[in-house]
Amino acid sequence: MKDDFTHVAQLYHELEDNLTFMKALDFAVRIVNLYKYLKDEKEETVMSGQVLRSGTSIGANISEALGAESKDDFIH
Repeated sequence: MKDDFTHVAQLYHELEDNLTFMKALDFAVRIVNLYKYLKDEKEETVMSGQVLRSGTSIGANISEALGAESKDDFIH
């Protein structure tokens, strides 16, 4: 269990030091605000949901790539 926490802490520090991830995080915050605007002010539900899913997945993709253990991890 302690090893899992150590691994997560190490990954967090790697992400925090990664400029690409930090830009993706800032972008995701802007996307969430856009989503709220589209949904609440413009009453757009379909497009706002797609914008939210696509705009916030960037950080997840970056963190998954950084957490890969080998080149084979990129294949599946």
